[in-house]
Amino acid sequence: MGALVVVAFMVTACLLAPVYAHQIAHEDPFSSNLLGRIRLNGRMVSVLQANTQGAGYGVTPIGPTWHFTNYFLGADNQGRDVFARFLYGGRASLLIGSVSAVICCAVATVMGLAGGYFGGAIDWVVSRLFDIVWAFPIYLLAISLSVILLTSGVNIGPLHIGPGSMMVPILIIGAIFVPYVGRPLRGIVLSLKEREFIQAAIGSGASDWHILSREVFPNVAPSIIVFFPLMVAFDMLTESSLSFLGIGVQPPNASWGTIIQDGLGLLYTRPWVAIAPGLGIVITAGALNVFGDGLRDAFDPKAKLRGSI
Repeated sequence: MGALVVVAFMVTACLLAPVYAHQIAHEDPFSSNLLGRIRLNGRMVSVLQANTQGAGYGVTPIGPTWHFTNYFLGADNQGRDVFARFLYGGRASLLIGSVSAVICCAVATVMGLAGGYFGGAIDWVVSRLFDIVWAFPIYLLAISLSVILLTSGVNIGPLHIGPGSMMVPILIIGAIFVPYVGRPLRGIVLSLKEREFIQAAIGSGASDWHILSREVFPNVAPSIIVFFPLMVAFDMLTESSLSFLGIGVQPPNASWGTIIQDGLGLLYTRPWVAIAPGLGIVITAGALNVFGDGLRDAFDPKAKLRGSI
C-alpha cells in the first residue's frame, strides 16, 4: 500500500505539470530562455550566469533556488526550468510505460491463451514467434527497431505513424516484451487445460469461446494483473534508456531519459539536472516493483504461506 501511495503521488504530480509550469512557475519548459532573468532574494539575476571556473568562458545555469515557485531545481544549459521539465518528462515516461504495458499484456494474453489452449499448429507458431523475439538481447533489439522506425515511421496498411511520434517507442517497447509475459501465461493455460473443471466444460459441449472467456481467462487474470505494474516499470526503464541514447522520445517532447542526457554536461556544476530524473526513475520503478510483489502475494496464497515459514 505504501508503494501504491508513492506511485499515485508521482502520477498526480506529473499530471499537474501544466498547472505548475504555467500557473506557478510561469515558465515554458520547452523553449530556450538564454536571456531570461528572475527575481531572487530581492534582486534580479540572470538564468544563465557567467562562468567563474577556468578561463571564464561560457555560461553556467542558475543552480537550485529551492523556492517552489522559481527555478526550484535550477536551470539547464538552455535556461529552461528543470523542475517543470522533470514533471513533463515524468508524464511522457509514465505514459509510454503504461500504454506499452497495456499493449504488451493484451497481445501476450491473446497469444498465450491461443497457444496454450488450442495447441497444435497454433501453439507451434506462437512459440516460434516468442523464440524469435527472445533470441535477441532486449536492448539491442529495441535500439535496432528504434533506429529504423525513427527515420521512416510506421506505415502498415491504414496505420501511419510519424517518426517523431511517441507511439513509435510505445509500439517498440510493447512488442519486445511480449514473450516475457506470453510465455508464463501460456504455461498457466497449459496447466489449467488439464484441470477437471476445464475437462468437464469440454465434455459438456461448451464452445471454445465460452471456455476461454468463462473458465480460462478468469483464472489467468490475476497473473496478468500482477504482471502489469512490473511491465510498466520495465517499460519505463527501457524508454529512459532509449531516450538517453537519443532514439526514444524526440524533441520538443521530453522524458526522464532525455533530461538525464541534457544534464550530462552539467554533472560537475549543476548535478540536479541529471539527479532529479534519475531519482524519479528509481523511486517510481522501485515502487511499481514493490506494488507488483504485493499483488502477487495477495493473489497467490501459497506465496504468502512460503513467506511466513
